[in-house]
Amino acid sequence: MASEMFEVTCPCCKAILKVDPETQSVISHKETPKAPAISDLATAVADLKEESARREAMFQKSVEAEKKQADVLSRKFDELLRQARNSPDSKPIRDFDLD
Repeated sequence: MASEMFEVTCPCCKAILKVDPETQSVISHKETPKAPAISDLATAVADLKEESARREAMFQKSVEAEKKQADVLSRKFDELLRQARNSPDSKPIRDFDLD
């Protein structure tokens, strides 16, 4: 039985694959042409400046979060310490204790 190769389009990269059904393998592939990375130099420069400003804003946001982190951890510790003091003095049950 002579079976002919068939073409399949890859869902990820949109490449065209030629598959041999008899051996169940890809015989050849043809990649799709890629768009140029930079279409306009002025637009690319503007995008880089915007990217720099966005990175700086994200950095400032992370600095502010880091400054607040000590207060958040302190409040969490105080709350858990208060809960521990108010709870009855009982040991947690371990699997070993149940035997």
